[in-house]
Amino acid sequence: MNYRILLPLLLLVFPALPAKTAAPGKVKRTPASPPKPPVSRKPLFRDFMGLNVHTVQFKPELYRPVTRLLRDYHGMNWDVGDDPSRPTTFPMAHNGVDWGKLYGSWKEAGYRIDVSVMFSGIPQKAWKNVDQDAYQYGRAFARYFGPSGPHKLVEAVEIGNEPGFYDDPFYRALFENMAKGLRRGDPRLLISTCAVAPEPSGEYHKSIETVKGLEKLYDIINLHSYAQVEGYPTWRRSHPEDPDINFLKRIKDTLAWRDRNAPGKKIWVTEFGWDATTKPQAKEGIFKQWVGSTETEQARYIVRAYLVFSAMDVDRAYLFWFNDQDSASVHGSSGLTRHYQPKPSFHAVAHLQKTLGDYRFGRAVVQRPGDLYVYEFHHATDPKRRIWAVWSPTGKERRTEQTLTGLPGAVVSAERMPLKPGSAESVPWKSAGKRAVRLDVGESPVYLRLRLP
Repeated sequence: MNYRILLPLLLLVFPALPAKTAAPGKVKRTPASPPKPPVSRKPLFRDFMGLNVHTVQFKPELYRPVTRLLRDYHGMNWDVGDDPSRPTTFPMAHNGVDWGKLYGSWKEAGYRIDVSVMFSGIPQKAWKNVDQDAYQYGRAFARYFGPSGPHKLVEAVEIGNEPGFYDDPFYRALFENMAKGLRRGDPRLLISTCAVAPEPSGEYHKSIETVKGLEKLYDIINLHSYAQVEGYPTWRRSHPEDPDINFLKRIKDTLAWRDRNAPGKKIWVTEFGWDATTKPQAKEGIFKQWVGSTETEQARYIVRAYLVFSAMDVDRAYLFWFNDQDSASVHGSSGLTRHYQPKPSFHAVAHLQKTLGDYRFGRAVVQRPGDLYVYEFHHATDPKRRIWAVWSPTGKERRTEQTLTGLPGAVVSAERMPLKPGSAESVPWKSAGKRAVRLDVGESPVYLRLRLP
C-alpha cells in the first residue's frame, strides 16, 4: 500500500486408551454416537476475518458485526519520536497517546489485536545502534503488551509494515534484533514479518529471502495482495478469482516458499481490498485516470476474497480498510464505512461473519474459473450442519441457472449475500433429482444451509 497516498487518510481520520474387551460369550453393545466433526487445522471464520484500523479513529462498537480481529498501524515514532534510541514509557507514547487505554478499550469490546509496528518517520540514518535500539524496543513492547504481561493486550506484532525505504541488510538486522527483544520480553507473543513476497524487494514489500534463516525468530509470514490489473495511471482492479492477475498467485508462491523453507509458519494476508466512491472522477492530477469499483462490486469481491482465501492454506485475512472519506483515489474509498456510515460492503461482510462465523472451510465442491465456485463449510460442533457457498466467479453481471449435485444433506434454506441492512434475500430452489437442486446463481454468493441425515 502506498503510504504516501494513505498518510492524509490516516491523519484524518493431545493417544487413545485401548478398548475394553467384552466378557466371553457376551456381545457388548454401545449406543450409536453421532459422527465427529472432521479434524481440520482450518480456522473458524470468526478467527479468520480481520480488519485494518487506525488507533483513535476506530469506533469499536460500530464494527462488532464484521470482525473480532483488528490490525492496527502503530507508528514507532509515536513511541520514541524521531530518535529510536529514546527509552519507551509504555503505556504512554512519546506523543501522549495512552496505548493501555486505547488497546484496553478494544480488548474490553471483545477484539483481538495484531499490531503492525511502522517505521515511517524514522529514516535509516536515524538509527544510532540498530542492534541495541531495536532489541530494547522489542523487549519493552512485549513485556508491556504481550499475552504474558499484566494487561494481555496484544497477541501478535509485525516488525514493520512496508519498510521499503530501508535497504535489505539493514532491515534484516533490525528484524533480527527486534525479534530477539520481543522473544525475550514475552515468548508467547506471536511475531510476524513485515509485508514480504517471493520476489525482489520493492517499495511496498521486502523479499521473503531477507528473513531466510531466521525462522526461530518469527511465527507468521505476512503478505499484502491487491487484485490489480495494472498500476499507474489507472490502478484498475479485477475480481478476486481472476486467473490473469497476480492476486492469488502471490499467495500461492508464498505458500510454496513457506513449505520449502519455513514449514509450519502461519500465513497471514494482512492487506487486500477494493475502492468504491460516490465522488466524480478527478479532472486533473495523479488520479484523473484512476478506476474504482462500484459499491456492489466492492461488496461482492471482498466477500468472495474471504471465501477464496479460506480455501487456501491461509490462517488469517485482514481487509483494508475500516472507514474512508469517499475520495476518488487509491485507498481513498476502501472502507466498509464512509464517514462512519455503513456501505453495502459492510452489510455483506457482517452477513458473512454471522453466517460462517461458527464454520470452517471443508472442501471445494466445484471450482471452475469463469463458471462456478461451490465451497463447503463445516460447523464447529455440530457435524450435521453444513453450508455451501455458491457463486459465479467473474467480474460481470452474470447470472445462470445451475444444477448442484452430490449434496450431503437436505437444503434447509438458501439466501443471497445482502447489500443493505435487514434480512438477506431468500433464494428459491427446486429438486433436480436425488441429492441435487437447481437454483439461480450470480456474482453475489448464495449460502445453502444443509442438514445431514
